Amino acid sequence: MNGADALIQTLVANEVTACFANPGTSEMQFVAALDGVPAMRPVLCQFEGVATGAADGYGRIAGAPACTLLHLGPGYGNGVANLHNARRAFTPIVNVIGDHATYHRRYDAPLNSDIATLVAPNSIWAKSADTPDTVANLTAEAVAASYGPPGGPVSLILPADSAWLPAQGAPVIAQKPVRPAPAGAAVDAAARAIKAAKKPVVLIGGQACLAEGVREAARLQAVGVTVYTDTFIARTPRGAGSFAPRKMQYFGEMALAELEGVDLMIYAGTSMPVAFFAYPNRPSMLVPEGCETLTLVERGEDSAAGLAALADALGAPKQGPTQALALPDAAPSGKQTAYTIGASIARHMPEGAIVCDDSVTSGAGIAAAGATARPHEVLALTGGAIGIGLPLAIGAAVAAPDRKVLSLNGDGSAMYTIQALWTMARENLDVTVVIFANYTYRILNIEMMRTGAGEAGPSARKLLDLGDPNIDFVAIAKGMGLPAVACADADAFETAFAGAMAQRGPMLIEARL
Repeated sequence: MNGADALIQTLVANEVTACFANPGTSEMQFVAALDGVPAMRPVLCQFEGVATGAADGYGRIAGAPACTLLHLGPGYGNGVANLHNARRAFTPIVNVIGDHATYHRRYDAPLNSDIATLVAPNSIWAKSADTPDTVANLTAEAVAASYGPPGGPVSLILPADSAWLPAQGAPVIAQKPVRPAPAGAAVDAAARAIKAAKKPVVLIGGQACLAEGVREAARLQAVGVTVYTDTFIARTPRGAGSFAPRKMQYFGEMALAELEGVDLMIYAGTSMPVAFFAYPNRPSMLVPEGCETLTLVERGEDSAAGLAALADALGAPKQGPTQALALPDAAPSGKQTAYTIGASIARHMPEGAIVCDDSVTSGAGIAAAGATARPHEVLALTGGAIGIGLPLAIGAAVAAPDRKVLSLNGDGSAMYTIQALWTMARENLDVTVVIFANYTYRILNIEMMRTGAGEAGPSARKLLDLGDPNIDFVAIAKGMGLPAVACADADAFETAFAGAMAQRGPMLIEARL
């Protein structure tokens, strides 16, 4: 057994059984070792941003880490944007980053880089296994660290000689941490504050937005406490049978207007809300002036337990409000908009579907109809780095092969990680991709006015427009092995989406707006 064998065997022993990879020369021992451990599923992603985003989607659905296999510092660097999103989603991921042999580092070969420095910002744990006998122990330590709580990406650097040299010992089992319940004093303080407040709200995020936490939060709504979620959530239930809390508005002035009069804000699994960007003469903190703030549950604590304890302390009923099933009566027809697309999705999306949302400005139309659709789950863009929708869908489909996965993407965001289509086809994943093709970075046109930069002139428009030429996503998809169709009106989308939901396998629909 060599170091690469020890690494993969330890990963599998700790139920890390999916590897999203784009390997190079320094990772060949790892690649060879895969043949001896069939329980590890290797998935080739030709761009590392797809590999890291897929690991994020897998971890969000599985509740356990996948690993990535990345080629030295540049390979890791290609995956940073979606590791940033994963860090904000607190998703467990074990990045395995190949490195030059320990004795070769000092010669500063062309691919040499300071990997430890590169991984630091988006890793909650990072170490290098500089001898083969440390590989198994460090692998188990990495897996445990990825769980947190609250969890996140970790980075294990594997020098080539540590991979090829003999290693001693058996796989090491990680000690998974347990989320503690919040302190009773925090629950008592929150209950007292709510009873004294005129207009209290609870803001939930992270683990509190999973199904169990949302059920407990609904109980608070039943006793007059308005529940909000963070603007962007890693994973949450939506549709019939689920509680639908309000969502913190994206634009800061709209959020503060909606929160006017709120005199108490309690955090459960999240922290103080802030504006996504700074704007001239507008506040950064989204807490009304004079509003008291309290933390009920820290991010690393058990949010569902904390919300349940608070609901009990307030004498809340055992069950709060939930959404009823209400599907659109008729198929949409005529001009195609995000809302007609949302209606078709609500009509045909099956129960248990997973929606990976990177639709940017088109997302409101989908969410409106989805609120009363069949029960499903939504994975959202958590860190603001667009290009997550396609990779998330890969990971979600690998983690839950029996569930239909829907990937919603703006045309600009889709181009960041378009290689994901090839991986979907190669793995025959049950993913339906929808591209909202409006041929512009519409959000940037909005933001240009909001920042006070003024209207775009001829030169500025060249950086905001995605036309000239328009991107032909149907041709791209077919070139990567996916069946694809373009829809210019609501009738065509209704037909195409119904057909996609009635069959298995990957498909792309370009919705031209």
